[in-house]
Amino acid sequence: MNTVSSQDAALAATVGANKEYLTFMLGEEQYGLAIIQVKEIRGYEPVTKIANAPDFIKGVINLRGDIVPIVDLRVKFNVSEATYNEFTIVIMLNVQDRIVGIVVDSVSDVINVTEDEIHPPPEFGVAFDSRYLDGLASVDDGLVILVNIERLITSREIGIFDSMNQQNEGSV
Repeated sequence: MNTVSSQDAALAATVGANKEYLTFMLGEEQYGLAIIQVKEIRGYEPVTKIANAPDFIKGVINLRGDIVPIVDLRVKFNVSEATYNEFTIVIMLNVQDRIVGIVVDSVSDVINVTEDEIHPPPEFGVAFDSRYLDGLASVDDGLVILVNIERLITSREIGIFDSMNQQNEGSV
């Protein structure tokens, strides 16, 4: 007998429903993430460095009283030159009741995609491990790589939540 997880049940309930994705560029590839997780889009600002953090974790900023880690996905996935200037974009996300910023090359558009327009992710050929992808969507003669940003940001590979929890425990 097959068991159905609550995540699978939720996915089945939304089949055919429209979902909105914010699209962004990393190198030459266009990615999308669920717009419901986007808090705001900002320009890059100087960060406070964290000792011994991986090079893709640029540091933290104070965003209206919240200490927000900034992850440069360009560095993490080695997909483009990591320059920081007035054109550098940071997407602030709500992930598990916390705010996390991700640095991307540019923000493109908001797209509507139905579940049946999403193709399974490939097992190779993209910067993200396929377990962090929701799939691929055909949009305007191209493909948009749909990222499960919550799964990516909370992964051990990125390691933000573990390090944030350790910092919080150390300050108690």
